Amino acid sequence: MTVRDTGNSTINVAVIYYSETGSVKALAAAAAEGATTTGADVRLLSVEAASSADMEWADVVLFGTPSHYGTIAAGLKTFIDSTGDLWRAGKLADKVYGAFVSSASTHGGQETTLTNFTTIFTHWGGIIVPPGFTAPVPLVEQMLSGNPHGAGHVAGFGIPPTKFALDAARHQAERAVMVAAQLMGTRLLGGLH
Repeated sequence: MTVRDTGNSTINVAVIYYSETGSVKALAAAAAEGATTTGADVRLLSVEAASSADMEWADVVLFGTPSHYGTIAAGLKTFIDSTGDLWRAGKLADKVYGAFVSSASTHGGQETTLTNFTTIFTHWGGIIVPPGFTAPVPLVEQMLSGNPHGAGHVAGFGIPPTKFALDAARHQAERAVMVAAQLMGTRLLGGLH
């Protein structure tokens, strides 16, 4: 097995999201902010702006989606399905992956949506880094902001993400970069907050 040489000591992070009401976009911005605090080079990309080149460039890829009937929204899934050439070439393997989600209701399919990502990342040979309950805040706050699979938000009818949800997305991104840095032997500038 060979270790992929990125040519530099910076961790490259792609935060790729599909948003319909703005909730996932806000979570994505918070995730990008969290990754930036570590000193990573970050690309915050709507799925419409993202490309295969962004996937190949990244050491860490974080996806954001609304939950549609308990699964990944078609707008993002179409992009993911377009990565077959990268997958066949082995260019999606050995990267750190994670995902975050927004749903309309408390039981709107967040966990099943996030486990759908797990299946995809496994096929790619990716390294799945969920947040778990690892944030340096009280457990009750972590439980208000998603689940151990990924940061989440219950948008209801246009409710913007809470401070807890935004903090969870920041933490998830910081954690993903920290794990990638450990795997790559890279020293972080900002560390994990």
